[in-house]
Amino acid sequence: MTASTYTSPFEIIRGDSAPGESMGLVLVADHAKRDLPERYDALGLPESEFERHIAYDIGVEAVTRALARITGAPAVLCGFSRLLIDPNRGINDPTLIRQLYDGTIIPGNYPLSPEERRDRLERYYLPYHDAVAKTVEQAAEALQAAPLIISMHSFTPFMKGRKRPWEVGLLWDRDDRATIPLMEALKAGGDLTVGDNEPYDGAYPGDTMHRHATERGFAHALIEIRQDLIGDEAGANAWAERLAPLLLEINARPEMHEVKHFGSRSDHS
Repeated sequence: MTASTYTSPFEIIRGDSAPGESMGLVLVADHAKRDLPERYDALGLPESEFERHIAYDIGVEAVTRALARITGAPAVLCGFSRLLIDPNRGINDPTLIRQLYDGTIIPGNYPLSPEERRDRLERYYLPYHDAVAKTVEQAAEALQAAPLIISMHSFTPFMKGRKRPWEVGLLWDRDDRATIPLMEALKAGGDLTVGDNEPYDGAYPGDTMHRHATERGFAHALIEIRQDLIGDEAGANAWAERLAPLLLEINARPEMHEVKHFGSRSDHS
């Protein structure tokens, strides 16, 4: 069963504690896993739904693990499926706990009592964000400066019957310190179509980057990789090897480790 592999709201990859190129770099993966605690009995869904993007970001766990291994950066992986509660949403976001997702009705999420909503926040959502906050703080303390936070995600090759043209997309709000050099580096090879706030917009109030980076003035970027490119081990490793030197080079720039508040388009600040 899908639920049987669940162990914790989060997993932390400690990273290399010795001074080096990765100091101050933190990786996060909100949708790394598709697991559910047994008490939820797959939310009434067949196993096949947990093979789809609605349950998790396909390929992201493998890419993030490989990036952490290559760079030596710490990483925080969410330990539960986004179908239970989505850690990359603000607490008041209507899609925090979905009842319908890309054509699939989630029986275990409807109806949802206020008590059950609160329980999921307290058992899963908040512990994950506490782990991210603690890891970010540890990175800042080790560097004695602001950290650079990189959020890893993936997207489907097709949406609503249309092929998406990007191999990779970068999402951002107003702070482009990390996004612009990373976009330039990805485009430099000439073999990628790179989305600028594609296939999604990067300004969401209360999401992981808003919560842990934007509000604190920390440089950050959200990387979206097309799922068919990282759906197997070879693809995941290839993308990790491609991204690792770019992230380390950007992490070495002093401006990445300054606290700067740019505000957010989502709150009109």
